[in-house]
Amino acid sequence: MKINISVDALSRVEGEGYLKLEISGRDVEVVRFGLYEPPRLFEGFLAGRHYGEAVDFVARICGICPVAHQTSCSQAMEDALGLELDGPLRNLRRLIYCGEWIESHALHVFMLHAPDFLGYPDALTMAQEHRQVVEMGLRIKKAGNSLVRLVGGREIHPMSFRVGGFYQAPEPERLRPLEVELEWAVQACQDALRWLARLPIPQYERRYLFVSLNQPGEYPIDRGKVVTSAGQNLEPGRFLDSFEEYQVPYSTALHARHRSLGDYLVGPLARFNLNFDELSPLAREAALGAGLRPPVNNPFQSILVRGVELLYACQEALRLIRAYEKPRRPFLEAPNRAGRGYGVSEAPRGLLYHGYTLDGQGCIEKATIIPPTSQNQATIEADVGGIARANRKLGKKQLTRLCEQSIRNYDPCISCSTH
Repeated sequence: MKINISVDALSRVEGEGYLKLEISGRDVEVVRFGLYEPPRLFEGFLAGRHYGEAVDFVARICGICPVAHQTSCSQAMEDALGLELDGPLRNLRRLIYCGEWIESHALHVFMLHAPDFLGYPDALTMAQEHRQVVEMGLRIKKAGNSLVRLVGGREIHPMSFRVGGFYQAPEPERLRPLEVELEWAVQACQDALRWLARLPIPQYERRYLFVSLNQPGEYPIDRGKVVTSAGQNLEPGRFLDSFEEYQVPYSTALHARHRSLGDYLVGPLARFNLNFDELSPLAREAALGAGLRPPVNNPFQSILVRGVELLYACQEALRLIRAYEKPRRPFLEAPNRAGRGYGVSEAPRGLLYHGYTLDGQGCIEKATIIPPTSQNQATIEADVGGIARANRKLGKKQLTRLCEQSIRNYDPCISCSTH
């Protein structure tokens, strides 16, 4: 029996991509997660520009995770210039990143992914029977948006971010009003996780090479070393020693692989499995209550892991606001100098790498940006192929829906990947 599946435009993902499957008997002969959004050549047009311009440029790679690009970019420039942020400045950077996690995870969990598990085509249809859940998700997302706006100056493409810190830091009293909403969000996330745990989760598991950041004493968001489930522990500058990009003919984004171990997985499952002990006690308890215990190898459970991370990000934002002290200076300065710098952070979708070479005037000679969806493309294809093989007896319509759902497990950001 032959089954051909073709989805010309994937829905409920950010950007433009397609799915093509050809199944013959027990064999999946073709599986392609293809991206056809035009490449935007950010690395090319960054060349020749001063490092100070780059932070605003890279924010435009994505409207959902601009803070992630600004953070990894700033870290790389600071590494090249010999700057290191700590204390209130570093906490402020982590705080705005928490806001991005909150808004991005809430958007994906409640609007893009949950409808899959209940058989709805979209969140508007789901809201007819689950209005309270959808409204709760929107309110949680709004709390994240408010946090990014207060620290960054606006919700999308924040404009206060700069190399060395921020153009200006908010007064403590401006952040205090967010405490009430974040306190509500912490409780709402716990309620949401109990609801998510009752969703019908498809059964599928496979062994992954997990890759994420690790920062002892905190769950990885804005910094850390690169660790793998194979036991590696790498400084950001050594990332390309073990990982490489490569081109496939059917995608406008580069794929990535571990040089000796092949495809790998970044994102919530990787962070959770490699950093479970760094979650807050409340988040760990909520995870266990939802049936999550490392190792989690079912990609469909990523919606639950995002729920746990959403709870953690709300808690962490609340902690940082309560401890906030306005920095004495909003940014650190350094003279122009030649050098190489590397920055890594955990975008909601996974590890985001930026690397730059600067000349003596502080201008960019070379830029390398590796977003999480680029890194996950090969793993997404392997998942779709395995899921299709295990469920090939389903009718074509049901199998198509299940394969699309498996792609949405990753919350792919195609625009990031085609940077």
